[in-house]
Amino acid sequence: MNSLIKRRNDLSIFDDLFDGFFNRNGMPTSQGCMRTDIKEVEKGYELDIDVPGYGKDDIKISLDKGYLTIEAKIEEADETQNGHFIRRERFLGSAARSFYVGDDIAEKDIKAAYDKGILKLFVPKEGTNVKAKKYISIE
Repeated sequence: MNSLIKRRNDLSIFDDLFDGFFNRNGMPTSQGCMRTDIKEVEKGYELDIDVPGYGKDDIKISLDKGYLTIEAKIEEADETQNGHFIRRERFLGSAARSFYVGDDIAEKDIKAAYDKGILKLFVPKEGTNVKAKKYISIE
């Protein structure tokens, strides 16, 4: 029975239980942030991206120079709270992820939907932004 660890009476059980999920600053680690499943289908790729805790209006999707970027941001609400937090674990901040999809993909080619914390994107294999090959004349 000497191997039992005595606990302090200051709610240290919460420290032990949740320490593995946070870095030294008490913020969630980036590991596992925006986990993505990519599935190849006949005409393109389906991406399922986890963005739990973010609302539809918190997510921005952009396409620039062939890179599809998903950004999610939550800003802290300025609310007065009664009481005192023992520990705050809900993350307030931002996360981003980029994928290279090619220069021939245009914004109108990509389809997006959001439901229950999962952002679903469809990226076609061939886009409509195909640039015609130009030849140089020889003199």
